Amino acid sequence: MASLKEIRTKIGSVKNTQKITAAMEMVAASKLRRTQERMRQTRPYADKIRTAIGHLYQANPEYKHPYLVDRDIKRVGYIVITTDRGLCGGLNVNEFRLLLNELREWNNKDVEVDLCLLGSKGVQFFRSLKVNVVGAISNIGENPKVADLVGTIKIMLDAYETGGKEGGIDRLFLVHNHFESTMSQKPQSVTLIPVEAPDADDLPQHWDYIYEPEATELLTGVLQRYIESQVYRGAVENVACEMAAKMVAMKSATDNAGKLIDNLQLDYNKARQANITQEISEIVGGAAAVSE
Repeated sequence: MASLKEIRTKIGSVKNTQKITAAMEMVAASKLRRTQERMRQTRPYADKIRTAIGHLYQANPEYKHPYLVDRDIKRVGYIVITTDRGLCGGLNVNEFRLLLNELREWNNKDVEVDLCLLGSKGVQFFRSLKVNVVGAISNIGENPKVADLVGTIKIMLDAYETGGKEGGIDRLFLVHNHFESTMSQKPQSVTLIPVEAPDADDLPQHWDYIYEPEATELLTGVLQRYIESQVYRGAVENVACEMAAKMVAMKSATDNAGKLIDNLQLDYNKARQANITQEISEIVGGAAAVSE
């Protein structure tokens, strides 16, 4: 059995760890609320710009923009959003598992894959794998900016515009964690290009725009802004998932530290009782020897 001093040292160490994890839990909870608000604020813009795409498309239904047309798939691209830091449970692991399954399916179909990575954990993970990484950004932070993401997005848009040629892609996907609730975050893979234009029935009935320049010219710019907004929204949502997962993980660590402290305290009491019993036995034995 460990000595009383060793057990006291362990208890002190675990208590210090418990204080740190409890503080990290509170910090993650505070950041989660702010991130949820940012995530909520991104939705109206994405919805309105999608409506604008529908209006532009309906204005010239005979015009088939490349971003709206399905192609035969020979090469695909993925924009993968991960966290910059750890201590968030299996958040990144689940996302990597989803992506690797899709990469395996494309490989079985002899389809090549290009990856653009956003987040340090993704860069570290795929560095050791035989995959084609065409762009990577680390340290995007807890408050991502569209300006920091545009470069990576442009790499994939340029590759899509050269689709059918060397290095071009025929479909673009976005992979990130989806925030369902504080206790539930699930990885998801969504198609960015081709963009699915809204049906005419889903658009407001009363609208009348004067386009300058022509609607067909505007459509390219609006579609690019829409794709940027989707990637930004995914980045913000991934941060919300990170904070929720980190809050849950730190709460679990704090609770486990409390259980460990209780067990160590029990061991300490047993060791102390054993020492007291031994001392009493020695005193009684010494007294008996003297009386003889």
